[in-house]
Amino acid sequence: MNGATPLHSIGELSARTGVPVRTIRFYSDTGLLPPTHRTPAGYRRYGDAALGRLRLVRVLRELDVDLPTVRRVLDGDLPVAEVAAAHADATALQIRALRLRQSMLRLVARRGSSPEETVLMHRLTRLSSDERRRMVADFIAGLGAGAPDARGAAAALRTALPDLPDEPSDAQLTAWVEIAELVADDGFRARMAHAALPPADEEALPGAAPEAAAELVPFVRRTVAAARAADIDPDDDDAVPVVDAVVERFAATLGRPDSPELRAWMARQFDAGHDPLVERYWRLVWTVNDWQVVPAHLPFQPWMIEALHRSRPAAHGQSHGQGGHRCG
Repeated sequence: MNGATPLHSIGELSARTGVPVRTIRFYSDTGLLPPTHRTPAGYRRYGDAALGRLRLVRVLRELDVDLPTVRRVLDGDLPVAEVAAAHADATALQIRALRLRQSMLRLVARRGSSPEETVLMHRLTRLSSDERRRMVADFIAGLGAGAPDARGAAAALRTALPDLPDEPSDAQLTAWVEIAELVADDGFRARMAHAALPPADEEALPGAAPEAAAELVPFVRRTVAAARAADIDPDDDDAVPVVDAVVERFAATLGRPDSPELRAWMARQFDAGHDPLVERYWRLVWTVNDWQVVPAHLPFQPWMIEALHRSRPAAHGQSHGQGGHRCG
């Protein structure tokens, strides 16, 4: 050696790079960091190129690049940029998994979950997107195989399926777990199937023609959704014509006059048809999907009940009652 290029011992490499001496020896023994020179006594010495090579190895290893890939980079077989792109994607997946784990742990802490519930929530949060969709689809299919009213509920559910994003917020994950618990409950399936006024039930709508009765609930739902979309509260004066239109349709279908008795009866029917747990389901779906409130999917019964309680029969409805006319 002519002394033009300074050589470094393993100890000096360790001091300048922060890599432990034992690790440098391992890299050297495996050919990842071959020595530039050996002294007559057999001690390894390294030049500046080896020092730069070791610094690159240290950075790649700190980024969790495996040793075979590091070797390919050092040998010039693989560009660093390509490795960086691949590991950026892998890191994104790890971050996503860690955020999901963090959200689940917060959920367990908030709910004070038992060991059994913790295991269940862990399983629910680790389902793939396809598995989550299949769970909800099976629930809807079970509804769709039921009575006509249940098929109507199934059709409504298909218009707004919960879709948990890859990186859910704590609120979205909490909502998804609650949805999963609901759709796995046979009791909730029954409640969802009957969460509307049964329009074809002769006891609920005595004397009504089946075809006309079947259109009542969709009509009320559309009417109330339009009122909500127009920001009409049930206690506003603007709600009066909305209520009158609904009552007029019921009166015509039932062949009864518009009267306080009819309106009170309608309020009782709507109250019986409203299920707060079903309303809860819809709100959970909106949370999972990060949607604004969807007026068409809000239960119409609470709005109609409040509006009916403060309303009075329209003038033409009263005249029908006084004349004993039956609307047909």
